[in-house]
Amino acid sequence: MPRIGLAVIGAGYWGPNLVRNAQATESLRLEYLCDLDVARARQVLGDYSTVRATPSLDEVLEDPAVQAVAIATPAATHLKVATAALEAGKHVLVEKPLAANFAEGRQLVETAEDRGLVLMLDHTYCYTPAVRELRRIVHSGELGEVQYLDSVRINLGIVQRDVDVLWDLAPHDLSVFDAILPAGVQPVAVAAHGSDPIGAGRACVAHLSIELNTGVLAHVHVNWLSPTKIRTMVLGGSAKTVVWDDLNPTQRVSVYDRGVDHQREQAIISYRLGDMVAPALTEQEALRAVMAEFADSITQGRAPLTDGRSGLRVLALLEAASRSLTENGAFVAVRQEIAA
Repeated sequence: MPRIGLAVIGAGYWGPNLVRNAQATESLRLEYLCDLDVARARQVLGDYSTVRATPSLDEVLEDPAVQAVAIATPAATHLKVATAALEAGKHVLVEKPLAANFAEGRQLVETAEDRGLVLMLDHTYCYTPAVRELRRIVHSGELGEVQYLDSVRINLGIVQRDVDVLWDLAPHDLSVFDAILPAGVQPVAVAAHGSDPIGAGRACVAHLSIELNTGVLAHVHVNWLSPTKIRTMVLGGSAKTVVWDDLNPTQRVSVYDRGVDHQREQAIISYRLGDMVAPALTEQEALRAVMAEFADSITQGRAPLTDGRSGLRVLALLEAASRSLTENGAFVAVRQEIAA
């Protein structure tokens, strides 16, 4: 198959990672790195690269050698940049979040669908071997019915200037929930609590409680201020419980045959104490898998795992969470007018 001509838009924090992985993906051919700071773009590419550095988005979009773009610019620019690319007939991979708000995200999704183009979210964690295994366990029925989800993502992080900790960190966990939950199970309401103990002007510590349509609660804790780094997720099921510890390279996923069984007729509660199994996972850089999925979805004419509508579902959760913060943690309904 002919290689897909790709341009990376943005040479800041994430752009260099996109460049490196695009160049390592056989089905892609990197044509441009576009950034207003063209000196920065040239620095990322190095002195001997044949990839062109340019400050002009128009130059990139007018070149027929470019069939797709990967956007790594601030969320506030996603609508303008991604719309221009889609209207130029280019497939689009965009860094999370999809857009600055739900309305802009829906506009991008509709534009891509109207033109028959791929719109994909760079929800990188969804492409890790660990999350792929979580998805397999849940969707195969091995977990049983989902009873609860708990996720903790805390570290001494960069206090962002334009977004709070929810919009910065929670998209990772929300996108994983979206990828692994069984068909027909979806969030219906969100309650958010946050605090700003350092006077940054935005929430630096936050807790999300997410009600699913099955009555199950999911919980997310995000924090920029923790001196220790924790990235764990626990999925409790009626048959088994799975723990994902992203900072444990030798045992990222643990499956426990342990839990609580309730015989409702006799009102008897018993405890199941079985074995723990740690599946062997092949380590692979998730962003490489993102690039491969982007290329495959283009050549195969199919929606990627993290398509535009998955990004829209994450935006719906974030907007509901932001509203809940202003309403003292009240549960706020999540938009449901999003097709699967």
